[in-house]
Amino acid sequence: MSERSSPARVRIRCAFCGALNQIELARAEDRPRCGECMKPMLLDRPVKVAQDDFEPTVLQADVPVLVDFYADWCAPCRMVAPLVDEIAHQKIGRVLVAKVDTDHAPDLAVKYGIRSIPTLILFSGGEEVERSVGLEPERVRGFVDAAAP
Repeated sequence: MSERSSPARVRIRCAFCGALNQIELARAEDRPRCGECMKPMLLDRPVKVAQDDFEPTVLQADVPVLVDFYADWCAPCRMVAPLVDEIAHQKIGRVLVAKVDTDHAPDLAVKYGIRSIPTLILFSGGEEVERSVGLEPERVRGFVDAAAP
């Protein structure tokens, strides 16, 4: 990053009050607080993203975003969850990890061709870069490491 480039920022909805906050991702480990309710924005774990905040959170992010398209009732999704949690913890400040419940975001599931869950998609610059369907931990770690070493 050059001295003139601005810090990578993401917009995330507060899990407590629902306010959309702009966060400087490099400071994620400092546990930034919501500008409305002052509760911590925990970025060392996946953030839930709804259909209405997908664009500002995922597509307009200044960093790569790994999105786990899942459903609460899905057993394979529960098997992938520890991998997604691990990546969020290990890549804090370099990658945003998000979860989209396909039962509550059917338009996104259609738009991105989610025909099977879990589906993990890595977005960068608003575009899909890589995709994994099912449980492929080494493949997912590989493409996330390539995007954010």
